Amino acid sequence: MSFISVFDVMGPNMIGPSSSHTAGAARIGFLAQKMIHGPLKKVNFTLYGSFSRTYKGHGTDRALLGGIMGFSTDDMRIRNSFEIAEKKGLEFTFTPNEVETDLHPNTVDIHMVNEKGQEMTVRGESLGGGKVRIVRINSVQVDFTGEYSAVIVIHQDKPGVIAYITKCLSDRNVNIAFMRLFRESKGEIAYTIVESDGQLPEDIGDTIHQNINIHEVMIVQM
Repeated sequence: MSFISVFDVMGPNMIGPSSSHTAGAARIGFLAQKMIHGPLKKVNFTLYGSFSRTYKGHGTDRALLGGIMGFSTDDMRIRNSFEIAEKKGLEFTFTPNEVETDLHPNTVDIHMVNEKGQEMTVRGESLGGGKVRIVRINSVQVDFTGEYSAVIVIHQDKPGVIAYITKCLSDRNVNIAFMRLFRESKGEIAYTIVESDGQLPEDIGDTIHQNINIHEVMIVQM
């Protein structure tokens, strides 16, 4: 028999009426902003399924924007996320998409632009009870829940890169819980996601980035 957590039934501590539409949305936004070096200048949220139909009434828009600014699911500032974003100078838009239907019903694409002009698009799904899954980074299909601290490495798909990443982690006594490689195609851009049992060293990103085949390293501390 599979284990069911009380949080699967009741949901997490949160602001808003719905764990799927509010807590999950905030969680997706929070994870997305960890994957690009900030600060952010502009963000567009493309909403699908029930997200696109009910995002205003359920506070999904405020939750997504709050998450993008680094607010946790129970942060009271989510209620005023529009005003806070405007004061920060963060441009934001919401685009409902009811044309594409072959997706999880609570799906959002988050297109981010930082102050350096770098761009990234992250697709997330809200699964219920505050649980989420990141399923795409730019054009690459991935699978990342954000339940563990993680290192996300964007790199060239070349021999030896994965061994280099794992050695960097091993040298710092990081215990790997899960490790997955996703790539566009052989020899092209790849994403390695390494989830750890505990907190990651603060400078591990700088260490990994020293390899010439590494393009970007993002750290998600949980």
